[in-house]
Amino acid sequence: MSVTAVPLQPVKRAYKVWLWLGVLLAVVLAFGLAWLGTREQVALKGADTEYLAWNKGRPGVQTTASGLQFEVLKAGDGATAGEGDYVIANYEGRFRDGTVFDKSTQPVPFPIQQGSAIPGFLEGLKLMQKGGKYRLWIPADLAYGAPGMQSPDPERVPPDAMLVFTVSPERIIPAAVVQQMMMQRAMQQQQQQQGGGAGAGAGSPPQGVPGQ
Repeated sequence: MSVTAVPLQPVKRAYKVWLWLGVLLAVVLAFGLAWLGTREQVALKGADTEYLAWNKGRPGVQTTASGLQFEVLKAGDGATAGEGDYVIANYEGRFRDGTVFDKSTQPVPFPIQQGSAIPGFLEGLKLMQKGGKYRLWIPADLAYGAPGMQSPDPERVPPDAMLVFTVSPERIIPAAVVQQMMMQRAMQQQQQQQGGGAGAGAGSPPQGVPGQ
């Protein structure tokens, strides 16, 4: 008994086109992922300039005109800090390899004025709102490699190091409020001196706000 074979229907040309397009797309995606992975590895192991060039293209990372890179990890609210204001914040400083070189144990007051901190950190503070959380990538020329800046511990934090900070501002004190607090403190000290008490000096910052 013979069995008559049923001929297969020819594949339509349109199906072949879509099949080849699918294969081509898969190849392109695989090549793209491999290229991105290689680029990331080169950036992570390369110079700071290579790392920053790669980091600049990551989603959510913004770059200012000075070269500071920052990312909003959690949005805050209210006004940002200006010259003369104080930002009360928690922070953590790391190197590129993730090593922690500095970390606050309680909120720290930072005066917004030239020379009070490294330029990149000050610039970053001016971009922040209270209640938020931010990450800063600070090139060496905006850190301790900046003109006029000197690392407090060159062996631990070298001047040519790029620094990465995570900062969480808890409060922003406007300059007018700071001035009012300082005037009140000066008046109290003057009264203490007139009454025979020992004062610390009329020009010192208010309690809870550090000196320069």
